[in-house]
Amino acid sequence: MLILISDAFAPNLPDQISRFGEVTDDKERIKDVDVVLIRSKTKCTREYIDGAPNLKMIIRGGVGLDNVDREYAKEKGIEVHNTPQASSIAVAEVAMALMLAIPNELMRCHTGMCQGEWVKKQIKRSELYGKTLGLIGIGLIATEVAKRAKAFGMKVIAYDKYVDSSDHAKLKPSAEDIYKESDYISLHVPLTDETKGMINKDSIALMKDGVVIVNTCRGKVIVEEDVAKALEDGKLRGYGTDVWFKDPPEDSPIVTAPNVVMTPHIGASSRENLLRIGDIIESKLEEFTAKNK
Repeated sequence: MLILISDAFAPNLPDQISRFGEVTDDKERIKDVDVVLIRSKTKCTREYIDGAPNLKMIIRGGVGLDNVDREYAKEKGIEVHNTPQASSIAVAEVAMALMLAIPNELMRCHTGMCQGEWVKKQIKRSELYGKTLGLIGIGLIATEVAKRAKAFGMKVIAYDKYVDSSDHAKLKPSAEDIYKESDYISLHVPLTDETKGMINKDSIALMKDGVVIVNTCRGKVIVEEDVAKALEDGKLRGYGTDVWFKDPPEDSPIVTAPNVVMTPHIGASSRENLLRIGDIIESKLEEFTAKNK
């Protein structure tokens, strides 16, 4: 069995899975590959799959599968797996870091100090304590965010059309309820036709003045121009994002908008998470090998 590691994983992964077959990072060998391991960069489109006639399994190290044409893979008899349980803590911690950075104006403080400025009198902090956090989506990552937000004394509400109950958030009947009631909104949905562009001028108009939005799911769930304008107008107090339309962003109005804290898609890149992903990949390969003896 030939296993292609197509994106960046933990350095020990090749040794960890070598007992299942030959492991390579040479993408030129795609025609002979049985299993491909991807993260966000590799796009397993119809064309990619057609170029890998021996492909039997795709494992995506991470949560979303929007970079895999799952329907076409299914037609071709190719198994598709992801590792959602591995990434929840790593992404939740980035979401909380972004949520903390904005009301504490940490970027302005840091930049001022670097430039020799003492901006203490200009900084107007506010606390998370007592504020309402609205979660759009209440899956594994959002649940970890909810646990941490409650530890900060926040009230946590959530909307998820596919979830009937939660031990960590009060469920609301619609996304509109989240928009209207929240001081902070954290986005945790997959990218689908339904969620694409869901944060736009109309949904923003329903929100409180001065709301903070945190996005660690997918860049395309927002309309960038609408979010940038709301930041410039002051409707949004801040936008914290780890995700983009394209990695790295090109001509994004978010990059130059005011009151933005941004990171280069590092949510699932913690050392511990990559090790967890490796363990899940190993177990998936073990199951696959057992089935195909």
